[in-house]
Amino acid sequence: MSDIHHPGRRSVLAAGVASAAALGGSWLLTGCSGAEAAPVLPAAAAKGAPDRGGTLRIARPPASDAETLDPASSLSAYEYLGALYNRLVRVAANGELAPDLAESWETDAKARTWTFRLRKGVAFHNGRAFTSADAAYTLRHILDKATASPQAAVLAPLIDPEKLGTPDAHTLVVPLKSPNAEFPSLLTHYNCYVIPDGSAKSIGRTGIGTGPFKLESFAPAGPGRVTAYKDHFAGRPVLDAIAFYSVADMSARSNALLAGQVDLLSQTNLDFATARVVAASDRATIARVKNAQWYVLPMLTTEKPFTDVRVRQAMKLAYDPEHVVKVALQGAGTPGWDNPVPPNYPAYISAHPKHDPEKAKYLLKQAGHEGLAMDLYTSSYDPLFTPMALAYQDSAKRAGIRIKVKTASADSYYTQIWMKKPLMATYWFTGRPVDQLFTQIFRSGSSYNETAWSDKQFDAVLDKARAEIDDTKRRELYGEAQTLVIERGGAMTPMFADRLVGISRKVRGYAEHGFEFDYLNIGLKGA
Repeated sequence: MSDIHHPGRRSVLAAGVASAAALGGSWLLTGCSGAEAAPVLPAAAAKGAPDRGGTLRIARPPASDAETLDPASSLSAYEYLGALYNRLVRVAANGELAPDLAESWETDAKARTWTFRLRKGVAFHNGRAFTSADAAYTLRHILDKATASPQAAVLAPLIDPEKLGTPDAHTLVVPLKSPNAEFPSLLTHYNCYVIPDGSAKSIGRTGIGTGPFKLESFAPAGPGRVTAYKDHFAGRPVLDAIAFYSVADMSARSNALLAGQVDLLSQTNLDFATARVVAASDRATIARVKNAQWYVLPMLTTEKPFTDVRVRQAMKLAYDPEHVVKVALQGAGTPGWDNPVPPNYPAYISAHPKHDPEKAKYLLKQAGHEGLAMDLYTSSYDPLFTPMALAYQDSAKRAGIRIKVKTASADSYYTQIWMKKPLMATYWFTGRPVDQLFTQIFRSGSSYNETAWSDKQFDAVLDKARAEIDDTKRRELYGEAQTLVIERGGAMTPMFADRLVGISRKVRGYAEHGFEFDYLNIGLKGA
């Protein structure tokens, strides 16, 4: 799974975009309320305890033939990782860090050295005990250039692999090259699942981890199966097994769910038309992952007219995010108000400028761009791109901004349009720690800085936040960083969208947030 734009989602969109775009467009033309006109989708999957046992059948988009079970790889089979492995640290539903293989962690007074106390009595699927040597080896494996891990770019500036310390079997000491009070949060990434010491050459096939399931079979881009690991440190999982199927077409995946052939559609954000069909069936329903994706209209700050901060500010003040959520999401999401930090994060700040088309007009006039006309690029890559673009177009009219929505090819959208055209649509998965979010997508020079925004004050605030040990002060600094992104950055963030997951009515205990999936407690009623 790509950390950035999931390749498996390509197949979702051809079927989804037509209906979604048509819905968004018709509301704009008629002026009627989409939220009121559309049937209400379920807010969550069925409640209640599952029965013990049974096999959960998951349909997922096909991946590359080079797919691997090595979690550090950019080609890792994402759906298997949380079932087979554990990390040192994970993200709880409230956005706070939670123990996984590390029971606790602490830093020195300068946030230069982190010490992790590791869980005792943990064994890998092959029966070997988990120790600090495995934790250190995992970090070295990620940092090894031969692994080509996407997470290496995040960790390499901080960690010298030769200086990792393992004073005893259950203590890992990580000296950092520079202070970072948020370092443990960087280990929550799905490339950071812990593998056995010395397993680099075999882990892609064996999948030996400490997770709640152990590997029975795996075929790259094909079927696979994992079975319950009864000796998991948190207890045996509810299910006996999980069977994975690769199904290329979104319609085929949905039909398999409706026919009772599979129980869950992984990494498939259903369009609203399909979601309503699924929710109306006797066999299946919809579960929502709240605010699972954040949507962006990036303005390339190196291209005119967005080199002028007044134009960027006017583009933000010109539209109403609440209107975009109502029209593009049918209410299934939260207004972003140009802040990329999810509203449920501890560091989130709610302050933002209000929708003000008159002030937007004033700023454009000051910048010499009165009556601004722009092309806004979208594509069928994601079913929400076009409805979002149309909603923005409609809302920004009040500020005299004329937007022409242009649809580009989905297959080449992220090579020909993204980070190349001055104004476009895109999205990201939520679930990143706030420091990683800002560093990857907003810091000067980052390869994923999609607006090419460079702001020395923002970079300095980020550095200061990392070095701040006091939690309250650090959150204040991340709040300051959010304010700078809102007021001066190139990214418009109209909305956070709920992910609509197709799921059997027999499934119980479904829980997912960010990149976290609860494999331990999910099960089936009547298994």
